[in-house]
Amino acid sequence: MEVRIGVQNVARELVFESAQTAEQVRAAVAEALSSGSPLQLQDEKGRLLVVPVASLGYVDVGAPERGKVGFGLS
Repeated sequence: MEVRIGVQNVARELVFESAQTAEQVRAAVAEALSSGSPLQLQDEKGRLLVVPVASLGYVDVGAPERGKVGFGLS
């Protein structure tokens, strides 16, 4: 599923595909906000994204990615 994170004072947002469910992402955001610890999420390739909760602008959790249709996609 696609996750978009807005960081304060940064023009570009962080956009990545995550294997986590929407509920898991929501729980991670809620935990980071309540404890004041950095938000830590993992993308589909296993990379860890860490965002300081004080700099967090927004988190947008998209729908799970569906199969792509078209020619030449691998």
